[in-house]
Amino acid sequence: MTVRLGSMTTAEAADAVGGVVIIPAGAFEQHGPGLPLATDLVRAEHVAERVARAVPGRVVVGPAIPVGVSPHHMAFAGTVTLSTTTFAAVVREYVGSLHHHGWRKVLVITGHGGNNAALTTVGQDLLTTHPDLRFAWTPVTALAGVAMPAATEVSGHGGEAETAQMLHLAPELVRRDRLEKGTTSLDELDPVARLSRRDGHPSLPVRYDLLSANGILGDPTTVTAADGESIVDAVVDRIASFVADWLDA
Repeated sequence: MTVRLGSMTTAEAADAVGGVVIIPAGAFEQHGPGLPLATDLVRAEHVAERVARAVPGRVVVGPAIPVGVSPHHMAFAGTVTLSTTTFAAVVREYVGSLHHHGWRKVLVITGHGGNNAALTTVGQDLLTTHPDLRFAWTPVTALAGVAMPAATEVSGHGGEAETAQMLHLAPELVRRDRLEKGTTSLDELDPVARLSRRDGHPSLPVRYDLLSANGILGDPTTVTAADGESIVDAVVDRIASFVADWLDA
């Protein structure tokens, strides 16, 4: 049986009300010369479906949000972005519709870190506007980073972890012959860009073309599909464990 709400009829959707709805959120942005623009959505959708199947009969995957908050990638061709206000409004409208039909627990799985701040804001607002609703969100990237620690001083976007996941989840979309190393050390960055990569706070947003000429942080040529499988398994296990406990809470 499908876990995707979009594949159900309205009668089947009515029967599925309850439990948790997962909304996969991605981005439409550059991931260097070797990965597709939809990388973040591909990862979020795959993880969402696997989580739903890990808790059978109690979780459905709702409509995805394919475009996210990506102004920092606009120097690279093909990137499309929403403002934080628009992205947050879309999330609220999705949640409001699902709430109208009877769902009271919604989990957003975001493959794009640029969505995080807006999701935090939405969660706070929903405490007031929908007090009977429980809204949670989780990144894929941060959990993947724990599962696969960076091998280079600078790593992240379009780098080892994201490439490994795509080699596992959608190898047909990876241009293996175009994978190349990006920025791998702080010494390669100018002072302002170097400050933006400092752990902790203050937070200093900068454009990605100031961090990397090819849009990549790290060295994606060093990873395999097996690495990606280990990452995805760890991410799914972590989220599925939370969902199972949340359902019984």
